[in-house]
Amino acid sequence: MMVDPAVLDELDRLRGRVHELSGSVLATTDGLVVAHDAHGIEPDSIAALAAAHLALARRFAHAVNHGELRESVVECDRGYITSYTAGPNALLTLVTSGDANLAMVHLEARRCVRRLTRILKLEGKPAPRPEIPQQAGPTGPLTRRTPMSTLSTNARRRQAAG
Repeated sequence: MMVDPAVLDELDRLRGRVHELSGSVLATTDGLVVAHDAHGIEPDSIAALAAAHLALARRFAHAVNHGELRESVVECDRGYITSYTAGPNALLTLVTSGDANLAMVHLEARRCVRRLTRILKLEGKPAPRPEIPQQAGPTGPLTRRTPMSTLSTNARRRQAAG
């Protein structure tokens, strides 16, 4: 996949503005790397983990009725992992050291996301919504199942035997 040089330039400029930055990965929301500036960090792993984290964080945001997720922060003993949504289908993940000024990281990352979104022309495009295939309903009533813990020991033996 050919990466737009403007995207790589933007990630390079971000590294210049945030000196504590260890690496940055721009990925799709399903975990595929679009571009990265990650030296010593495996970008494919970061992209896949960030996508999984994004999915969980989005569910968390919806569970508490806080709207759409914009960013997420993971604080570790030796640094931060921050992820920012970049349009409906992309995610920017940054890995920084523990001495990073988190407010400055957020400021620069948000600016970078706005520029990346314009570069990738993600603004204004609705997220693709796959069609849900129509399935035929059940032909008869659904079978009622009895949990094993409520059956007597003899009934469990009969069921196991066959």
